[in-house]
Amino acid sequence: MSMRLSRSIVGEAEARAVSRVLLEDGYLGMGAEVCRFEEDVARYLGVKPQQIVTVNTGTAALHLAVEAVAAQCHVKGRQPEVLVPSLTFVASFQAITAAGCVPVACDVLPDTGTLDIEDAAHRLTPATIAVMPVDYASNPWHIDDVLAFAHKNGLRVVEDAAHAFGCRSLGRKVGSFGDVVCFSFDGIKNITCGEGGCLVSFDAEVARMASDARLLSVENDAQKRFAGTRSWDPDVKRQGWRYHMSNLMAAIGRVQLGRLEKEFIPSRRRLAAIYEQRLAGVNGLALLKTDPEDFVVRHIMPVRILRGRKDAVKKVLATRDIPTGVHYKPNHLLSYFKKSARSPLPATEQLYNELVTLPLHPGLIPQDVEEVCAAVRAALD
Repeated sequence: MSMRLSRSIVGEAEARAVSRVLLEDGYLGMGAEVCRFEEDVARYLGVKPQQIVTVNTGTAALHLAVEAVAAQCHVKGRQPEVLVPSLTFVASFQAITAAGCVPVACDVLPDTGTLDIEDAAHRLTPATIAVMPVDYASNPWHIDDVLAFAHKNGLRVVEDAAHAFGCRSLGRKVGSFGDVVCFSFDGIKNITCGEGGCLVSFDAEVARMASDARLLSVENDAQKRFAGTRSWDPDVKRQGWRYHMSNLMAAIGRVQLGRLEKEFIPSRRRLAAIYEQRLAGVNGLALLKTDPEDFVVRHIMPVRILRGRKDAVKKVLATRDIPTGVHYKPNHLLSYFKKSARSPLPATEQLYNELVTLPLHPGLIPQDVEEVCAAVRAALD
């Protein structure tokens, strides 16, 4: 198989889990298997099961989180606003607008690609209700500073931790602390459900609202489905969405969670360490900075190609059948969100002109990464 930028790592154990749901359980929708997966995730993070709300995508998790937070905030005469770094997948911005809020694009720190809090502070208005830090490339960079900034300014925090499942900040697992934390379990994340995601809420009302909203806002329907019953005399008091996770997805996720610590995390960290060792100090290249006190499990491996040589390096790698990517085109450069930047975002645009994502996933072996590093160094000679 030719080298891939990213790929799903699934096998016989996941196939057996899906087969068990198909042939033994027989109920493919949201039921007991989803309940067990939520309990497994809660146990892994060290939180209560009722804090976990699984959904069908990470984007859905962000949408429901912002929507629930916005329902608790009151802004007169204007749409609620959410501060968010422009350097993120468009899902972050789409989730904010889907929740009826306005994304306000913020600049990032050039060394990390994560939210520049000082820039965000300049974009505060009376309509600002929340900040959405993004753990870019799995980096929970100084997340406590973001939480302190939010507390100081009376804001909620919806952490986009789509890349960061299994990571730790100052010894604490991402998702074990904060306000609302959202994960993605799509096909190429640190664990996968095929598709899927979840939010972890440290506000019981946000968790309740999100749990109902994923099932069309039928009140308490999730708990009934977990018990094998349904809501035959339901009530609905607010807008809802069909965002629930299925038993099939949960079955895959439970197996993947069991492989995370013993298999996926060591592999991703070992491969990322080779990149960092071989590319450190290479002329014309800069690595993104992480806090040495954090435990980062890279979902993607972006590097900065300096002095305008990004496209040239990508072409050289392509001739050697080494795939590359760009994570991400800033949202304020997309037609739909171009008004989200109310003043320039110089660091974001600088990084966009430099970032190249190199192959990283547990299907690679160290020799593959050595090959990529050699090709990058040769392209920069």
